[in-house]
Amino acid sequence: MQKKIPQRQCMGCRERKAKRELIRVVRGADGTVSLDFGGKAPGRGAYLCPDPECLKKAVRSKALDRSLEVTIPQEVYQRLAKEMEGRHG
Repeated sequence: MQKKIPQRQCMGCRERKAKRELIRVVRGADGTVSLDFGGKAPGRGAYLCPDPECLKKAVRSKALDRSLEVTIPQEVYQRLAKEMEGRHG
């Protein structure tokens, strides 16, 4: 029997994709927001495609802020943008 692949929704384009393909942004118990590349960090998570366009859409709509129930610091957005450049370029 085929093992089920976990699906998550991108906060930018709203498409459902395999969890492994997405970048996880996590809010820890202390309220800090960070990037989680292993997908195992404790806390509330939200997902984004590794695509700068999805990041722009998520920033514009404040989707990550709503999903994680916290204001996302600018440094987190900058780190996400850098990470996406590294993966694409």
